[in-house]
Amino acid sequence: MDEVNISQVVYPRLTLYSEENYRGRTRILNGNLGLTNTDEVESLRFFSTSANATLVLFTRINFKGNFRIYRGSRNIPDLDDLIAGNDVESLISSNIRLTEAQVREIRRTGTLPQGFRRI
Repeated sequence: MDEVNISQVVYPRLTLYSEENYRGRTRILNGNLGLTNTDEVESLRFFSTSANATLVLFTRINFKGNFRIYRGSRNIPDLDDLIAGNDVESLISSNIRLTEAQVREIRRTGTLPQGFRRI
């Protein structure tokens, strides 16, 4: 019997770039996750087939500080001065809808929802 390989794509797909405008070194991350420090990330592409997919950007490491919530796929060419003149320092990438209350709880506790990877 022939072996069949099936490739399954996991969303969301987060592509991180080391330079502005999608240049430089590239890192691709899939699935629900939190990136605690975006020190080497200058631009990103966030893609999901779900309109409920959520990208949350924070002004401090470990999901602290001010934040901005995006829904659905998004390209951000420059993470500098993005949130009230502050750089993005950490982020959450989710294929499910995260409410503002959930994001505030993550900010308060530093704990991601069950099933999320912490990077």
